[in-house]
Amino acid sequence: MAQHRVCQEQDDCARKVTLSTMRLRVLPPALLQDPRVESLNLDRNKLKHVPGISKLGNLRKLILSKNEIADFPEEIQSLVHLEKLELNQNQIRVIPEGIFSYLPRLKHLRLNNNRLSALPKDLATCSSSLQYLNMSNNLFRAVPQSVLELVSLQELYVQNNSLRQLPRELFEGRPLKMFKAHGNPLREPPSEVCAGGIQQILSYFSQLQNCQVEEDRRVKTMFLGASLAGKSTICKSLKQRQVVLVSEEERTVGIEISEFHIQDFTFLFWDFAGQLEYYVTHHVFITPQALVILVINFQKYQLNNDIFRELVGFWINNLFMRVPNSVVLPVGTHTDCCTEEEVEEKKRDIMSKIQAMLEERRANLTHFINNLESSEESEFYVDQWDRLKEMQSCTLTILNLVPINCTDYWDIKKLETTILEHVKNEEIFPNVIRVLPPVYKEVEAAIVDIVQSEETAEYGMMDLNHLLSEITHREHLSHLGTELFQDILRYLHRIGLIIWYEEIKQLESTVFLRPAFLITMFKILVRYHLVQQLENISVDLLVGEHATIRDQSNWVWTFKSKAMLCQRAMRALVKHQLYSEGMRDVFEEMVGHKAKKGKLFSLLEHFEICLESEEVSERWGGDHPEDLHIRAYFSPEIPEGFFQRLMVKACSFYSAHWVAKVTCLLICSGKPLLIKENNQKGYSYIELRSRKPVQRREFRFTWDFFMAIIFIIRKLSEEWPGLHMCMKAPCRTAGCPAEFFWPDVDDKNTVMKEEIKTCGTCGHRFQTELLLPKVPSDMEVPQPPPPAHYYVTSYGTTTFGPSSIHINRQSILDK
Repeated sequence: MAQHRVCQEQDDCARKVTLSTMRLRVLPPALLQDPRVESLNLDRNKLKHVPGISKLGNLRKLILSKNEIADFPEEIQSLVHLEKLELNQNQIRVIPEGIFSYLPRLKHLRLNNNRLSALPKDLATCSSSLQYLNMSNNLFRAVPQSVLELVSLQELYVQNNSLRQLPRELFEGRPLKMFKAHGNPLREPPSEVCAGGIQQILSYFSQLQNCQVEEDRRVKTMFLGASLAGKSTICKSLKQRQVVLVSEEERTVGIEISEFHIQDFTFLFWDFAGQLEYYVTHHVFITPQALVILVINFQKYQLNNDIFRELVGFWINNLFMRVPNSVVLPVGTHTDCCTEEEVEEKKRDIMSKIQAMLEERRANLTHFINNLESSEESEFYVDQWDRLKEMQSCTLTILNLVPINCTDYWDIKKLETTILEHVKNEEIFPNVIRVLPPVYKEVEAAIVDIVQSEETAEYGMMDLNHLLSEITHREHLSHLGTELFQDILRYLHRIGLIIWYEEIKQLESTVFLRPAFLITMFKILVRYHLVQQLENISVDLLVGEHATIRDQSNWVWTFKSKAMLCQRAMRALVKHQLYSEGMRDVFEEMVGHKAKKGKLFSLLEHFEICLESEEVSERWGGDHPEDLHIRAYFSPEIPEGFFQRLMVKACSFYSAHWVAKVTCLLICSGKPLLIKENNQKGYSYIELRSRKPVQRREFRFTWDFFMAIIFIIRKLSEEWPGLHMCMKAPCRTAGCPAEFFWPDVDDKNTVMKEEIKTCGTCGHRFQTELLLPKVPSDMEVPQPPPPAHYYVTSYGTTTFGPSSIHINRQSILDK
């Protein structure tokens, strides 16, 4: 029986072959001589062609992803038993007819990240079998007809193409459970509807039936720029159609929202405060598919790099990282304080320096890509390479700078005309038009009426069911059901008209009809001159919160030195603001108490702006040469507010023993991990550092801890699509400047070959587990006896959690 079991295990290995990351340029002859193979993984190699693959007639699973294939392998048509085919992340432009008609059992097909603009008609012959199709990150302008005939599809991914319309029949008559389409200039249904999922899409199409569709031309317009640049003056002047001068005392605090109409276009103006203190909240509201008006004070602008960086470069850099495909209209203000020659000179200087930034970004991305391509182990960096190539395809559209005098209405009118010309250009704004069912506009109009009603409180916060009741009292909306109502609310939330955070437990039944109120709440705690606000809290208010003047002094000192506010200080600040604005009735609801968290704190934690925590007196005790330490490098820089959000997120999972402005010490099961930020131009990184494990069995837990924080960093960085991040481990030799690049790492496996890593600069050798997440070799599972035929290296799953890194290694050698 034991001999039978060994034969069975060898036979299983023969049927399942993994040749990943072997730098193969041709298929091994021994492989093609074994017809028993049923599963073949060839991902992360150098293959351009796979001649002879047709000999493996029993193949059920074929993975050819992350190679260099440009011509679709026609021999695949001979693999009649094939159930799973992956050709993603290659360079395929065309798939010939006559392939899929020979694959009647195909269930799973990945074609994402290629150069495809069409699919063959015979893909429809897989109608009864194909359940999964990924065609994202290609060049499709329309959903292929053959896809519409795949009636068994359960998962379909079409994101990041050039689709403007999704056919109704795509969602009818098939068991579709998962559908993603973001990153397309969709009009019908709008991307804000698609973001709600399949049920909301079906509801949308149901409402379109038997009614006259309406086109909604709406543009979210974000005004960015340094403080006192003139953003609020432009907003108010455009809206009121006359010059409206805004004094320094009236400048924006946080974000102000208003609506403006030009012809048949509706503009939602979002005026962002320019002070750096407010930027930490901007990520909540800065969104793609918007017009960004970057306002620059020409009176303050000087022809030097420092002033450019402060007034222009900072904002361009953050747009690069946050919304890299956005459209930016620079506007120069205070031209009445400059001569005509100065205006032209400053305009040329700004535009040339912005173009230089674009060129520098392109050059940096090309440099990073070339570094990965020239690496001796480039197959380990395919995911990073793909991410960089995707970033390379995104760039800001910088429109020609418009200089204006804000005190001259004709200049305001000139700016209005320029804005309208740009938003009408479909090449620049392909998705400015949304096709909507009439009921969407009817519900929107009803909400506007409710907001303007004298019966609605100034803060505009309303219970979800009460809002539905108010709307259905209108005769033409009396039929409105709960599900359709919530679908429409989700759409209005995504375009920024109202705010409904149904994903936050404490807020799922609350609708903010006036988003500005929510921003008012944010800016109470995240604002310019917060210390002054703390100092101005009255004695009566302190007494009401059971606090003293000494407590107030401690609040000020703690905030100045550690950027921390205790709960009593936060309550006092909010109370001071709400009481002064006549909103006493919502104070307890927004702030809460010890037994129940308030809505404001739930919001701030959800957006990783603050975290309820306690400070502990223990300290790190200084860096040691033997520490394990790695760095996450960022290009072009670490975004403003990124590190603070990382600390909030990390502290929500682990005990925080020390929190400062650029440092955080976490503790897990008694083990410390230090996180430090260094944000210098050209040298921006976040460092993770932990004491070297005393015993070899402790490496598993320590790397668990590291990887948990790394994945938080990676997840957070996804919110900045134009941000490049890579991991490196500094050489452990004192004074050596070299660093070891990390390979691609995901939550399932790490690709580590060597037991020893050698520094190419100092020549010293180190055990791999001192630089990369690897369990020491004497802790690994014993290797099984080698079966026959080919060389296969398989690195098993790696689970990152409490003490869960587990690496299996198999070596099957050719005899």
